[in-house]
Amino acid sequence: MKPDDAHDPIAKAHLKDPHDTSHRIHRYPAAADLTDLMQRYWIPVWSVPPGREAPQHVLRYPVCQLVVAHDYARFYGVEHGLSTVTLTGEGWAVGCMLTPAAGALFAGTSLAAFTDRAVDLTDVLGSAGARLITRVRAAMRPDPGSPSSHRAAADAFDDVLRARLPVDEEGRLVNRVVAFVEENSDVLRVEQVRAEFGLTERALQRLVQRRIGLTPKWLIQRRRLQEAAGRLRDRPGSLSEVAAVLGYADQPHFVRDFAKVVGMTPGAFAERYGAR
Repeated sequence: MKPDDAHDPIAKAHLKDPHDTSHRIHRYPAAADLTDLMQRYWIPVWSVPPGREAPQHVLRYPVCQLVVAHDYARFYGVEHGLSTVTLTGEGWAVGCMLTPAAGALFAGTSLAAFTDRAVDLTDVLGSAGARLITRVRAAMRPDPGSPSSHRAAADAFDDVLRARLPVDEEGRLVNRVVAFVEENSDVLRVEQVRAEFGLTERALQRLVQRRIGLTPKWLIQRRRLQEAAGRLRDRPGSLSEVAAVLGYADQPHFVRDFAKVVGMTPGAFAERYGAR
């Protein structure tokens, strides 16, 4: 189990303030036999000075998450807006970033019921969830920053995940749909997705609603905003250039979309988070 590169493209979803030194995130890939169910582990370990807070903002991917921390354990549905978690004191969490297919397999129902919601892990995993929490906390207790602790915690998750194999045919389809949108920046319209997979508009809408809890249009917008955040941080340039690269018809449309979700204009974001 080797850590992923800290500059892995998936980290672009985390809108981390460059001045925030409160924590470190360790990332590890999925085991080879579990890639249909999960994408990776992310393990933040933090230490925030007394009386201070460290807000973490994330443009979440279209997947659910299983998270066990030192003081909570939850199943997270997909969040349609900006996800914010505020770190305080000292702590850690072990997060399992699932695939689009996996959330409904754990929830046992359409993920529309979990959009913008988090529930106790035992609500979806039952006694298996209770055992998972116990194993993960025991693994992390000696040293939350240790690779051996991370491996033992991941092993506990892996055992729970393997019990859900194999992934169903619809699940494999939604994995491919999301990968197509995320890997092709020229996909700007739902029609392109529908045509690629030979689905009717209604069939595509129902698939994404059941397995993710949102819409195909949201998938495209989320990828564009994540790409926008990456460009604003890493590639200084005019807003009109960024808007054009992302396929927006005009700069004001891009600014409105970005500000509505992120809570600040692209210019303000680049000033705060961009490379100096």
